[in-house]
Amino acid sequence: MSAGLNLPNCRVWRLGADVDTDVLAPGAYMKHGLDIIAVHCLESLRPEFASQVKPGDVVVAGPNFGIGSSREQAAAALRHLGIAAVIAPSFGGLFFRNAFNLGLPLLVCPQAETLQEAERITVHAQADACWVERADHTQLPAQAIPDFLLDMVHAGGLMNLLKQRRQGGAHA
Repeated sequence: MSAGLNLPNCRVWRLGADVDTDVLAPGAYMKHGLDIIAVHCLESLRPEFASQVKPGDVVVAGPNFGIGSSREQAAAALRHLGIAAVIAPSFGGLFFRNAFNLGLPLLVCPQAETLQEAERITVHAQADACWVERADHTQLPAQAIPDFLLDMVHAGGLMNLLKQRRQGGAHA
């Protein structure tokens, strides 16, 4: 059984609905490495994002976050910039899988859009319950994250988890 995930004092970066992978990893930069792609992450929506985001911050968005292409660089750019989690009412299916494969936790939270820009929150994720806790201690429920996905997050992604298991560091 996986350990839960506790992310305290996260700063919220608020986005709208239908943020697609082309905004997260713009096509014009796909010929470059992740360090360049990440500099341009969300620049068409939030030009200041890549230069001002801090490790441990979270992205909060409306429905359909990460829709569009299957490019894993969309999730990788967020992780490269230090984003601790993404919280939204729903996600594009390919983005959802790519994010966890890269160790980036996603919380499906129906009330995500009530969170405000720069608000400080704590994210609690366990296999049986997930929630977002606001500074006033109110809690917004989120869908539970299965153990196997939490294991990927703790390992830093699927490839790291598989390496650990191969070396006997974690049990399947």
